[in-house]
Amino acid sequence: MGCQNRVTPFGEIVRAPWRGRLMGNRGCLHDSDGELGVRRWRHQNWVCCLTEFRGRRRDPMPPGRWTALFFWDEAVALAAGHRPCGECRRQDYKRFMAAWRAAGLPGANPREIDRHLHRHRVTRRRQQVRFRARSHGLPDGAFVTVDGAGHMAMLLRRGQLWHLSLDDSRYLPAGPAPDEVTVLTPQPMVQVLRAGYTLATGLAGETV
Repeated sequence: MGCQNRVTPFGEIVRAPWRGRLMGNRGCLHDSDGELGVRRWRHQNWVCCLTEFRGRRRDPMPPGRWTALFFWDEAVALAAGHRPCGECRRQDYKRFMAAWRAAGLPGANPREIDRHLHRHRVTRRRQQVRFRARSHGLPDGAFVTVDGAGHMAMLLRRGQLWHLSLDDSRYLPAGPAPDEVTVLTPQPMVQVLRAGYTLATGLAGETV
């Protein structure tokens, strides 16, 4: 089943057999046995990285150092509150920063941006921050849930919903989006997408 280091659009860190197209870091979250405790971050610098970069090879769970987190694609990473890494994804980072500025969001440097993002990622009780919105005003690439659908994350694309089925390793059509939805993707990330940031992995890794 794999390690407990796969991240869902709900921000949950779960065990799953898939690896994902991107990885991230929030500090060391595991113990000496490779098991996660109650912490879900050690710092606010939540980045989203390439799984391969300049031939570097790293243990995904080195003792006391960091816990590698994996995302199905960049839409999931943004929903979980992770921005592009400024080193291994330099061009994506520049595009993200340009869209951040175009959206009029606060923050002149990565630390300030991460601090602003963190307020929209999680509550003081460590729960994911969500908000209600009209679906027609949301950009492609945002993750939402809809009333009556239970614990099901769905991607918005051209007014249609696509259910992320990690068991099937693909997105499945779920019909047109209702007028109002609950948004999982943090508000600043939604604004960045609306300002023109395009997902590096495409929508659903080009599977929808």
